[in-house]
Amino acid sequence: MKPIDEYFFDQKEPYQSIMLYVRSIIIKTLPDAVERYSYKIPFYNIGKKPMLYLNVLRGTNYVDVAFVQGILLEKQFPILKNDNNRKQVRSIQVKSLEDFDELEFVELLNKARNLILKSKKVWLI
Repeated sequence: MKPIDEYFFDQKEPYQSIMLYVRSIIIKTLPDAVERYSYKIPFYNIGKKPMLYLNVLRGTNYVDVAFVQGILLEKQFPILKNDNNRKQVRSIQVKSLEDFDELEFVELLNKARNLILKSKKVWLI
């Protein structure tokens, strides 16, 4: 089994179900996204540029679906939060699948992908 698959299957519930569901939407919506295991968490790249990652932060009760250039999307998508005072990264905090809006997430994925494709830099500052 690949390290990224081990990461997902080693998660406790409900995090495992949430992550696998979010992963399936990412793969279905962005077939050109490259899934990789880096910094001990799953990342999704467009080309060589990181677009988002999934993580369960210590001491929290949600899956952090973090967009690397999320600061550029937060006005259009108020569901994006600035957790831990991050400069660029904004995230959706998914506590349960019942509260997860798949259609809004798909729209957000497509907008983020377009931003990455237009970006000249990997990490905007």
